[in-house]
Amino acid sequence: MPTSQPEASGPSGERATPDDLLHARTGTDVSPEDIVLASGKDLTPRTLEWAKRKLAAEGVSALDKLLP
Repeated sequence: MPTSQPEASGPSGERATPDDLLHARTGTDVSPEDIVLASGKDLTPRTLEWAKRKLAAEGVSALDKLLP
């Protein structure tokens, strides 16, 4: 007796999202809070200082480096 199984899924025709559409920055300024949250850390005075230093050294690309 045949069992009910989901059909094997092959390629669905969907394509991967282009990289330029995956970034969250919309042209606005990047804040130290954005850097901390994108890194997965908690907002604390220590992590905010780290983020300020990272922004000063790398500019807004610091956020792009943290995001997939």
